Amino acid sequence: MANLKLVNKTDTQETTLVQISDRVTIGGSQLTLIGGPCSVENLEQMDTVANTLKTAPVQAIRGGVFKPRTSPYSFQGLGQEGLSILTEMRRRHGLPVVTEVMSISQIEAIASHADMLQVGSRNMQNFDLLKALGQVDKPILLKRGLAATLDEFLGAAEYILSHGNPQVVLCERGIRSFDNFTRNVLDLGIVAALKQLTHLPVIVDPSHAAGKRELVAPLAKAAIAGGADGLMIECHPTPEQSVSDARQALSLDDMVTLVRELAPLATAIGRTVEISEEISEGEESNFSLPQTIAA
Repeated sequence: MANLKLVNKTDTQETTLVQISDRVTIGGSQLTLIGGPCSVENLEQMDTVANTLKTAPVQAIRGGVFKPRTSPYSFQGLGQEGLSILTEMRRRHGLPVVTEVMSISQIEAIASHADMLQVGSRNMQNFDLLKALGQVDKPILLKRGLAATLDEFLGAAEYILSHGNPQVVLCERGIRSFDNFTRNVLDLGIVAALKQLTHLPVIVDPSHAAGKRELVAPLAKAAIAGGADGLMIECHPTPEQSVSDARQALSLDDMVTLVRELAPLATAIGRTVEISEEISEGEESNFSLPQTIAA
């Protein structure tokens, strides 16, 4: 920890706010909620998601377009077509978009479409990628590695900051353990520790930790009670038909219900899930893309 001079707090009150759009900031008194499917599948799917979530309210929309999958035969994402869909969602619905970058070669294309670039758990210690993202003028969402220690997690963030980009948000998404009842083990202890040690915002992804949709809401509430600055949650119009991570995705109705249930909890700990002004829908467009994909 001694060598991590950029991520460590210099005093107990130091806090960094990371702005991902003119309306959305992570790290303040207002909780930031990011929602959406594991993968962008088609325009109709994402339009349904964004139209529902913006009224919840959810402040940002997520969706993978380049997917790191354990099997090389699994759906790998729509790529450039998916990026175009995300851009259209921002234009139509006013929601900033978050998506994963897997390699240095993808940075330029993704940065031109996304408001926030996500580093997945498998790439947390891809140091060349972290260095390159340190030179990008976009916020970075850094997910904890599958078995990363606290020092390794903060060390990865230090790579990005030390190469010039101070806009980093940490995301706890569960770590591997011996028990396979849940997909991973959600480590809320590290959330509390990170809030004490670093000035960077910390959010939690209960979807990847649980792996089962019925566990997502309780873990989400526990994360907020434990001091997280926000949540990233997978949801889908028809979860059972999702091309990836179907078992852990909430329905859109369940996502809206969860947001409402978070409100009294946020109030109890001196925070809020409300937004200051209603996000308005953009003008109609003639944008169109193929509406289906092969799973």
